[in-house]
Amino acid sequence: MINNKADTIEEYILKKLAQKADRQIELKRTTLADEIRCAPSQISYVLSTRFTTERGFVVESRRGLGGYIRITLLPEDLDQKQMMYRDMLNDITEETPFVAIKSMLDFLLKNNLITRREAELIAQTTANLYTLENEEKIEPVDRAKLIRSIFITLAKIT
Repeated sequence: MINNKADTIEEYILKKLAQKADRQIELKRTTLADEIRCAPSQISYVLSTRFTTERGFVVESRRGLGGYIRITLLPEDLDQKQMMYRDMLNDITEETPFVAIKSMLDFLLKNNLITRREAELIAQTTANLYTLENEEKIEPVDRAKLIRSIFITLAKIT
């Protein structure tokens, strides 16, 4: 049976993840596209459809020179905290208002998952990202990616 490119890309990434004890890999989109002989957009398609948080993956990416794709496979036996972070990550999109992010931080603080200092630092950083967006210095999609990366870091250290 002949696999389509999406299957080939998925198999390649899953094989690389299986080889890593920390269940995390970092790839270059163009290098991966060259290896598999496909367009970088096909890589993006596979990442957005097959490597979702619902399927147990966290994907971070940065485009451009020095860009990367970091894929983390979450443990199958997610504890309650990890599930909560996964839900928060799903809620952070381009349309997520600052008040929703602040509410997430308040929840984490109230449940002793972060300190007041951490909450204030993250809130200020996030507020600055929204200000940059209003000044048209950052795109909403990039703001969402940055905020998601903050919450991914919190999930890893909690």
